[in-house]
Amino acid sequence: MKKVLFATTALVATAGVAAADVTFGGYGRFGVIYTDPAVGDSATNVTSRFRLQIDATAESDSGITFGARARIQQAERGDELATTGARDAFTGDNNGTGINGVRFFARSGGLEVAVGNIFGALEFMPGQYPIDLGLTGLGYAYTAYDGQGDLYSSAGAGAASRNGIEVLYSIGDFAMHVSASEIDTSGDGTFLGDVDGTRLAAYAAYTYSGITFALGGQDSDFAGDTELTATVGGTLGPVDLTLAYADNGTNGERTVLAGTYAVAAATNIDFYVASDNRVGNREDTSYGVGVHHDLGGGTSIRGGVASLFNDSVRADLGVRFNF
Repeated sequence: MKKVLFATTALVATAGVAAADVTFGGYGRFGVIYTDPAVGDSATNVTSRFRLQIDATAESDSGITFGARARIQQAERGDELATTGARDAFTGDNNGTGINGVRFFARSGGLEVAVGNIFGALEFMPGQYPIDLGLTGLGYAYTAYDGQGDLYSSAGAGAASRNGIEVLYSIGDFAMHVSASEIDTSGDGTFLGDVDGTRLAAYAAYTYSGITFALGGQDSDFAGDTELTATVGGTLGPVDLTLAYADNGTNGERTVLAGTYAVAAATNIDFYVASDNRVGNREDTSYGVGVHHDLGGGTSIRGGVASLFNDSVRADLGVRFNF
């Protein structure tokens, strides 16, 4: 990640500002992805993504940090169209470029308050993303809460257009996170006075002897949202293991066992098996395996294969470089 310090005459002259900076970082990835859907023909396509993240902060004389995060992203999304019919939030087709909604925050010590395109308590909870499978995530079936709650949107406004707010606090081995938002599901792009429901989510986590325990819950007006989720994760010899469970309301229950095994100093193998009883699933078990090989300097070769709940198979292989 690269840091650029902007010190202009106006900034220096502004009273109450002790320090200010803008940080640019992100990654690029490109490769190939193979999809074999339950219905239709299999296909092999090029997949790519470029993500530029912008973090701007200023610190007051009293030591409070104020900041904002925005993300510019370009992604070729033909692989998602082939299996889910998903279309890009910016352009409405399978390719898109744009800047997302901004997350604003104030932080002091272990306390942070944020509004706008919030992270979301359950999305940010330890153990929900225990691995990063292959090059593209390959469906993320290893995420127990399955995105059934607020999350930071890379390709849209996120909760920025739904009055999202969250509070994060950590001290020593303890951490907690509370988030809330108002939700519009009409798809008409208008949010003022057009609220369909609300979400209130929270988690608490504690690390003891290298093992992290986390418990989260959500009160939501939407039947398919997560109601309860729990995770436990730690290191067992050369393997990092996580066990996660989520009650996702009418979207069923999901249990995940996932891990990372270091086969060499620069090579890791990721794996998972997940069970899900969601109505409409063709399969109640999903599983996958992937490899990350570090080339140094923030670059790596990544690939994997996964069998998903919808009876489709995905596999990918490519290169990722962080900057």
